[in-house]
Amino acid sequence: MTKALTLYELNQLVRETIELSMPDEYWVEAELSEVREVRGHCYMQLIQKDDRSNTPVAQASARCWKNTWMTVRPLFEKTTGERMHVGMKVLLKVYPQFHENYGFSWIVTDIDPTYTIGDMMRKRQEIIRTLKEEGVFDLQKSLTLPMFCQHIAVISSANAAGYGDFVNQLSNNEYHFRFHTQLFPAIMQGEQVESSIIQALDNIYRVNHQRMTGEDQEMPFDCVVIIRGGGATADLSGFDTLALAENVANFPIPIITGIGHERDESILDMVSHTRVKTPTAAAAFLINQLKIVYDRLNDLQQDMMKAIYLRMEKEQTRISRLSGKITLLFSMVKSRQDTVLQSYAHRMITAINRYLDREHNKHEKMENLFRPYAEKKMMHEHYRLQLLEQRMEALNPERLLKRGYSITTHNGLTVKDISQIKKGDRLVTHLSNGSVQSIVE
Repeated sequence: MTKALTLYELNQLVRETIELSMPDEYWVEAELSEVREVRGHCYMQLIQKDDRSNTPVAQASARCWKNTWMTVRPLFEKTTGERMHVGMKVLLKVYPQFHENYGFSWIVTDIDPTYTIGDMMRKRQEIIRTLKEEGVFDLQKSLTLPMFCQHIAVISSANAAGYGDFVNQLSNNEYHFRFHTQLFPAIMQGEQVESSIIQALDNIYRVNHQRMTGEDQEMPFDCVVIIRGGGATADLSGFDTLALAENVANFPIPIITGIGHERDESILDMVSHTRVKTPTAAAAFLINQLKIVYDRLNDLQQDMMKAIYLRMEKEQTRISRLSGKITLLFSMVKSRQDTVLQSYAHRMITAINRYLDREHNKHEKMENLFRPYAEKKMMHEHYRLQLLEQRMEALNPERLLKRGYSITTHNGLTVKDISQIKKGDRLVTHLSNGSVQSIVE
């Protein structure tokens, strides 16, 4: 039986074999599935996917030691305008290394940024082509920015210096215009940029719908501003995604971007209504838009004042010409109106006298007609009153008392039946010249 090797001996054999059989460096194309920096070293996970099924067909670990990483990273970021991130395709110069304790890894000695730029451009062109095929690429450009654009929804990191600069510049503008801003916080750097901004847009849409339907008493938003400041300029990949571009392109409110980078436009910039470079430039743009409206209103005011002044001069001239004719015209009109008034007065007096005569005759006829009837009615009523007086006198209780009768009451009520009283009741007997109280035994 052949003598067994220890694991260390086996791994040492593998290392020696690799070093002898693969002594050169190799350029390799791969996609990053993981990238992290630890104590100045960069650790990567490389992956290759099948073009048709998109499933991994190869994976490997790669490392770029600190002395190399400090050189290649700045050049890569300056050239591409991006940090290395998951999903990015890279061209690496590597050599194999097998360590008895740590296993196999590719050691990176160089990175070609031009390869990544080409891949980035290809992805960008694919996204742009998709947006144009969907017919949404220029949708934002078709929206009209409101004339008085003062109610602004802001998507930014709450602690970003750019957000503070944006708000301060709006608040302290030299024209003393008033702006109303509301922050919708979002992550503006890293892998969560896409989902965070989309969530902020959804929140803005919900709040704006409530304001338009009256559920919220505030004014609806005039525009949305997406700003980023204070972050790394080489970390803008989150703004070049199809999902984010589609959400921005289809948003019903004009969107202004001020992401703060100097390279070519991001896809987010391309589909937005207006693109500026920085948050302060976004504030300056809004202030300038309102200044244009303000100047236009001032011009219209001046034009209106001039038109009014010219019209007043014209009317003053016309009044001056007419004033010379007023005396003659007034005399003629007064004479004619006096004649008309006298005619009206004569006709009115005649009509009144005729009416009074007619009403007087009618009154005399009515008086002659109703006098006999009234006298007959009064005699009848007088006779009836006399009969009622005689009946009342006959029923007067005092006459009965004077004839010797008496009236007994209990609690103010006349006692008519023995069942109305009981033992112990106090009775009052009324006589013609007084009353007697008694108790029933």
